[in-house]
Amino acid sequence: MSDLHTVNKSPFEKNSLESCLRLSRAGSAILLYEDAVYAALKGTAVENMIASVAGDRKVYVLGPDYKARGLDESRIIDGVEVVDYAGFVDLVDANDKVQAWV
Repeated sequence: MSDLHTVNKSPFEKNSLESCLRLSRAGSAILLYEDAVYAALKGTAVENMIASVAGDRKVYVLGPDYKARGLDESRIIDGVEVVDYAGFVDLVDANDKVQAWV
């Protein structure tokens, strides 16, 4: 049984990502979209938080939201996978439950 956790708030404005990472379980998937895509950037204060869970959770970033903010994919943290809208749908379908962190 796996869960998909979605986070849409910037980690620099809200603690949604921090709560998600603390409470999600190994084997879960985490999707960063809207302003949460900033959490996928290398060299930020949250990079270590993302890297610390990447070993036992799969972290995704929604590519269209990332690109809409003018961000370069070369700055994405190693281990974070970029998905498109179809990939988002596939993640929802592949997991038993979706938990939105707003």
